[in-house]
Amino acid sequence: MYSEKVKDHFANPRNVGEVENPDGIGKVGNPTCGDIMEITIKVNGKIIDDIKFRTFGCGAAVATSSMTTELAKGKTLSEAAHITKMDVANALDGLPPIKMHCSNLAVDALKDALSNYFESHPGTRPDDITDDDLKVDTSTHEHGDTEDAPACEA
Repeated sequence: MYSEKVKDHFANPRNVGEVENPDGIGKVGNPTCGDIMEITIKVNGKIIDDIKFRTFGCGAAVATSSMTTELAKGKTLSEAAHITKMDVANALDGLPPIKMHCSNLAVDALKDALSNYFESHPGTRPDDITDDDLKVDTSTHEHGDTEDAPACEA
């Protein structure tokens, strides 16, 4: 069901915790399954110098949070803002369709942290980052086609 990369990022998550004195904080959750993700970032110039996550959720939620931080760390703000749910899923060698919402949550937590950074540091948002790039799309946090799909078991 899960790729070796998903299993590795669940068993050995990278960048767990909270950045001390973060420049940006993003927090998203899914009330249907109970997944909650928080990402904190430290920015140096236009680079994400440090990034950490805290996640309450299933194994896929932990793995996608871990991979999202790996993809964003050391990247420019523009590069990080353009990370997609498919980038995360592909970097993990795929996710079961019913777990794709986890990659949405992880990417949305990153976007929320970036938005928080730009709000608290006026004038730092690069011109190539649009409002849509930072939009947190909670409608994609659903599990399958039905409201009662058992998405976050296991």
